Amino acid sequence: MTSVQPIPDGYHTVTPYLLVQGAYKLIDFVKKAFDAKEIEHYSMPDGSIGHAEIRLGDSVIMLSEAMGEEYKPTAAGIHLYVQDCDATYQRALEAGATSTMRPADQFYGDRSAGVKDQFGNQWWIATHKEDLSKEEITKRMDDHMKKRTQRQGQ
Repeated sequence: MTSVQPIPDGYHTVTPYLLVQGAYKLIDFVKKAFDAKEIEHYSMPDGSIGHAEIRLGDSVIMLSEAMGEEYKPTAAGIHLYVQDCDATYQRALEAGATSTMRPADQFYGDRSAGVKDQFGNQWWIATHKEDLSKEEITKRMDDHMKKRTQRQGQ
């Protein structure tokens, strides 16, 4: 008798699940923007996607077509670590996303950018640049907030 793993190989404890109007279009977007690979999808009798899985790096995102009152479209925020924040941000824009934050170095050691897809999902794109202690991040955050407050007061 074989034992079944409670978490299947290739999956993590937390897996985002997106419900959208136009699931095929979302799959196309994440392939173009983030080089996602489609693992599988199951079609409903009407041809819409009942369940699909895509792989981004070492992670899986599940998705399906929103249906009726029970499964309404739900926008999500997803954070992606990538090799090159700037190049990924540009690819996402070319794939149809709109910018919410241009790439910039952040006080916490990442270079980050943000985009929104046509379904309302926020994608935070980051490349980790520095390993910092909690104390250094706190100091940098305090400095960042002071500068921000000063700019707002001008």
